[in-house]
Amino acid sequence: MSARWTLDDIAWDRFEAAKVTPDLLAVVKTASLVEANSADYVTYLCNVFHDDETFKAAVVQWGEEEAQHGAALGRWAEMADPSFSFAESLAYFRAGYSLPLDVSASVRGSRVGELIARCVVETGTSSFYSAIRDASAEPVLKDIGKRIATDEFFHYQLFEKHLKRYERDGKMPVWSRLKVALGRVQEAEDDELAYAYYSANIAFTAPETAYENKLFAQTYWRQAMGLYREPHVDNAARMILRAAALNPNGWLGNTAAKTAWKFVQWRQDRLNRAA
Repeated sequence: MSARWTLDDIAWDRFEAAKVTPDLLAVVKTASLVEANSADYVTYLCNVFHDDETFKAAVVQWGEEEAQHGAALGRWAEMADPSFSFAESLAYFRAGYSLPLDVSASVRGSRVGELIARCVVETGTSSFYSAIRDASAEPVLKDIGKRIATDEFFHYQLFEKHLKRYERDGKMPVWSRLKVALGRVQEAEDDELAYAYYSANIAFTAPETAYENKLFAQTYWRQAMGLYREPHVDNAARMILRAAALNPNGWLGNTAAKTAWKFVQWRQDRLNRAA
């Protein structure tokens, strides 16, 4: 499988600096580092699926596409803020944050659990970049957001395909799948995004400011969650149900989508109050 697009497909000359907003810029800088750090995830997944050459080949391609996302976002951020160095910020981030890579089994307890978790991650990123696409008035970022959101949906389908392959000999119980899925949702609050925010937005502009996980996590989430609208959350909730082998439509899907949106609204309000 070849990449669906390259950096040369983006019309960089359409960039309009006047349409860049500070919060969106800070979020994009953060995302560029997380996306560009895909090599760690490739190593981790190849260790977990060490004897599955088909899956490992797919993961390598996936990692290359994720790295391209980081490069596109980083280039845009440098255009929006000439003082920002994508390469230097990424090096700083990698020096201070890394995944535990010396593993031979999934931290989810099984390969099926790992693939469910990966579907949840791609759900989150697909909805996130859809939100960036819809929130941005800057045409180049709108285009990048659209391209990445589409990629992430295809990545969801990729992991779902291998999940079904691993389930041919028996499915994980629904409540076990749901536990893995919801657990991975909660892990979005971990140190990675907070440290990426610090590395991209603080470390070079205000080096005297020490890293504080809670402070920078709250700052990042206030800016990121402000981008979401109900359709983004609705779609994400249904994709998570699908990963958990639950019906994403009907009363269950509708209830989950409405509940998720109410939670996001509550979280947006709480973060704004805290700020």
